[in-house]
Amino acid sequence: MALCNNRLAPPADSRPLTRREMLQRSGTGFGLLALAGLLGTDKLAAAASAAGPGKFVNPLAPKPPHFAPKARSVIWLFQEGGPSGFDLFDPKPALERYHGKRLATSVEPFFGNLGPIMRTPFAFKRHGQTGTSVADIMPHTAKVVDELCLIKACHADSNSHAPAMYQMNTGFTRPGFPSAGAWASYGLGSESQDLPAFVVMPKVDGTKGGVLNWGAGFLPGANQGTLFRAGNNPILNLRRPADVSDAQQRRQLDLLRELNESHFARNPAERDLEARIASYELAYNMQFAASDAVKLSEESAETKSLYGLDQERSRDYGSKLLLARRLVERGVRFIQAYPNDQWDAHGDLKGNHTKLCGMTDQPVAGLLADLKRRGLLETTLVIWGGEFGRLPQSQGTNGGRDHNPDGFLMWMAGGGVRPGYHHGETDEIGHRAVADAVSVPDVHATILHLLGLDHQRLTYLHNGRQFRLTDVSGQVIQRIVA
Repeated sequence: MALCNNRLAPPADSRPLTRREMLQRSGTGFGLLALAGLLGTDKLAAAASAAGPGKFVNPLAPKPPHFAPKARSVIWLFQEGGPSGFDLFDPKPALERYHGKRLATSVEPFFGNLGPIMRTPFAFKRHGQTGTSVADIMPHTAKVVDELCLIKACHADSNSHAPAMYQMNTGFTRPGFPSAGAWASYGLGSESQDLPAFVVMPKVDGTKGGVLNWGAGFLPGANQGTLFRAGNNPILNLRRPADVSDAQQRRQLDLLRELNESHFARNPAERDLEARIASYELAYNMQFAASDAVKLSEESAETKSLYGLDQERSRDYGSKLLLARRLVERGVRFIQAYPNDQWDAHGDLKGNHTKLCGMTDQPVAGLLADLKRRGLLETTLVIWGGEFGRLPQSQGTNGGRDHNPDGFLMWMAGGGVRPGYHHGETDEIGHRAVADAVSVPDVHATILHLLGLDHQRLTYLHNGRQFRLTDVSGQVIQRIVA
């Protein structure tokens, strides 16, 4: 017995628990059980029970969906900057009639200098069995237009790029919330233990709003997007130093794991430790799996040409989308691919959209065709769209258009959506959604639904409140579901 101030000190194991210790000891097991119930997975509950309080449970372990999914993977072709739907897929004859006229409007332009109505600078033709109109600057997409499900009446809450990007990616216009890819990873885990569940291929010069567009927010850190780059070095610092052998690295990682798990056992409330432990193992496995996945040289000349790799203007985006297909084949759950430019046509819309279509048209069409012939399109949801669209009025002196969050177009293909279906309408000049309007939460609810997740059940307790990707709204767009 130890002496303390001339009194016998009680044994260490008999002293009263502090409030913090009591909450740590009693809360850890219940937290894991609650998570298991939320995700509907007996396997996770069994793993947590077997491991016991304070034991490591891989946050990326596969988890069953809430119901049978139509899609296993998502490839989101994020068109940053705001492409103009009525200049690409949804022509408005009224723009020709009103060209040069000023209409009464309550529009608050982002940059000001709002001019008269401007007709489209592009010619349209009808294509496919559906007779869908496609602008002449998208000849390759025109060939696969029957695969597309056009959502023509989307609306968002901000006309500023970064807040609109945050909303389209995370459901909120302010930063710091989990992205859609992180929610999918959290809800379903990963089918591959050698590659991340969520991969992002960003612009070379950065995306407005930065890495928070694909962050995990308050979800476990293991669910955030992992950046991939085209070429032979997909991830910086991925390969071990030349003077370190595989056996040496394995011993180092085993020691790190032992130390981290020991620390986690003493600090079970620090859930980010799970992500740290998982990240070391994933990084080790990725040294081999990622290097294999990015070997585009293994693809045939015909496949490379299909994606536009034989042309300078489309090579970069084509490489990203060909890599996306290879990642889907290897079990990656959620992929985002950004072209290396923006559709932000405040001036010279004709030049801007012609350039962006030259970069993206053939790779996008090639991806759809390649997925279909490999039997992957049925289980891969492909999404195309930006954070908002463009206004029907002209801007500047050389034919630009300002931001328009009140009515814009996205499309989906594969993964359980109705091919060739058109949903919703904007008004006669393409300004506002007027029929079957679709909000950003509706888009997110539909993506999760196609992955087999109920957006109202996929929640996470943070700051005393249950958060979800769709916040307090959102409905599945049932009519686009096949």
